[in-house]
Amino acid sequence: MKVQGIIMDWAGTTVDYGCMAPVHVFLDIFRSMGIEPTMEEVRAPMGLLKWDHLKAMLDMPRIGKLFEERIGRPYTNDDVDKMHEEFEPKLLGILHRFAEPIEHVVDVVHQLRRDGLKIGATTGYNDAMMSIVAGKAKENGYAPDYWLTPDSVKGKGRPFPYMIYSNMIRLDMGVPSQVIKVGDTASDMQEARNAGVWAVGIIKGSSMLGLTEEEVAAMERNALREHIEAAKQRFVDCGAHYVIEKMSHLPDVIELVNKRLGEGDNPCGN
Repeated sequence: MKVQGIIMDWAGTTVDYGCMAPVHVFLDIFRSMGIEPTMEEVRAPMGLLKWDHLKAMLDMPRIGKLFEERIGRPYTNDDVDKMHEEFEPKLLGILHRFAEPIEHVVDVVHQLRRDGLKIGATTGYNDAMMSIVAGKAKENGYAPDYWLTPDSVKGKGRPFPYMIYSNMIRLDMGVPSQVIKVGDTASDMQEARNAGVWAVGIIKGSSMLGLTEEEVAAMERNALREHIEAAKQRFVDCGAHYVIEKMSHLPDVIELVNKRLGEGDNPCGN
């Protein structure tokens, strides 16, 4: 038994280094209400459906208190609906600028395909958002064999496992232990664990690391290493079976998983 398929996240994993497109919009929406979120608060729910992400931020004690102070009452789901209505057009207006494949992604995907592996994808974006991202990414050299959004699974996105299962069915990837999910957020790891597949966190370019490509390049080496190690530990704490620093390390993980499968191991036992 060997790995048959790889399912990858989009922003922060295969495109949009640092997962910056949604960050810009989340900041803009809360700032318009006089609330200044920290980068940690913006990134903590990353990977969820965007409505759920907004609600998760409002549930944070500091942000929830600031909302009450600014608006004069606790938030309601109607407030989340209104914010989400603002979020989508704002994001749709900038997504075309955030679909450049991250370093090594295109080459590694070509290598995996040559090895006979199938490439799927899941996301926290909806269909309208992905129609832009997927189209631009394809123009830039990256296109998975199949992708879908929470819209295709009745809104049951991460951490539910259904987008992974849909990829497995569509691409005939075998059983869960023959599938690896690669992502850059806690919700990616939870999605993989709930699906019973191998969970791999990726650091450079990720929302978990939370740095732009320029910040990574400019950072002092020891300071960057501290950030990388901290992100790695957070991935492990969220359930990652493996953590890779960059996409070029993924083939090595596939070899390790194949060896474990040959020994009768499976992701549910770890």
